[in-house]
Amino acid sequence: MKFSPILIVAGEPNSIFFEIFVKAISSTKFNSPIILIGSKKLFNVQMKKLGFNKKFNILNRNDLEEIKLDNKFINLIDVNYNTNVAFEKISRKSNIYIENCFKIAFEILKSGISKKFINGPISKKYFLKSKFLGITEYISQKFLIKKSAMLIYNKELSVCPITTHVPIRNVSKQINQKIITEKIILINEFYKRNFKKKPKIGLLGLNPHCESIGKYKEDDRIIRPVIKKLIKKQIKISGPYPADTFFLKKNRKNFDVAVGMYHDQVLTPLKTLFEYDAINITLGLPFVRISPDHGPNEKMLGKNLSNPLSMIKAIKFLDKN
Repeated sequence: MKFSPILIVAGEPNSIFFEIFVKAISSTKFNSPIILIGSKKLFNVQMKKLGFNKKFNILNRNDLEEIKLDNKFINLIDVNYNTNVAFEKISRKSNIYIENCFKIAFEILKSGISKKFINGPISKKYFLKSKFLGITEYISQKFLIKKSAMLIYNKELSVCPITTHVPIRNVSKQINQKIITEKIILINEFYKRNFKKKPKIGLLGLNPHCESIGKYKEDDRIIRPVIKKLIKKQIKISGPYPADTFFLKKNRKNFDVAVGMYHDQVLTPLKTLFEYDAINITLGLPFVRISPDHGPNEKMLGKNLSNPLSMIKAIKFLDKN
């Protein structure tokens, strides 16, 4: 096969995905063929309400190695989702449909036809049903991957949370030297492989000002020893840094990646700085998995106001790598 297509799973059917997907492919030219996995019927129902009109090239996933693809039409693997309603409230009703979309994508990825994968937003509350912390963990489990990391990538500054969708009260229980080391090494390898550089990594402390007056001194007992060990491995890392000042312009300009101990510690400042100009990359998989850095955004359904920038960035990243 001469091309390497980008696989895109549509994700939650009652989300802004189809809107931002159509805006992305209509506004930007991509060289790699794009294969969308989702419901043709649902797509047409939603696009009619939004006033969009696109033609399809319906694919059989068993014939992908035998055909040549381009992006003149939407290359679609049609997955059944029986609905005549353009937009509904998100519920468990769509779980089987989403699962079937992922299954098809995983089969294609395992076959080696493609190593480029994007998934649309998923409702953690309904689809994951507390079985997984997030889609990062869901996909990692499906491919038997034990070491993975969530990197929110922006070319100026990326961030990685050591713990992902974990309640604050459980964060200190889940950080340890082993997990921090594993994720830092994955980040370092990703930058070396994709950008031919060793990234400058800033490791944030857990407690305010990297201090604790209690007996649990995580910054001293866990984080500082990790930094010393990683420096010995020739990794460009320093810290721990207080999160309240790290993201000041004069400080953040010295780093490629900020690694924090919990989700909002690093994602809140990144989204404040770059808004939609970021993508979520799962490190550690045998392929490159990306999702646009936003959720289903149920409140924006059908309004034709959603920003496609993160989707464009996700496709562009895979298009040139």
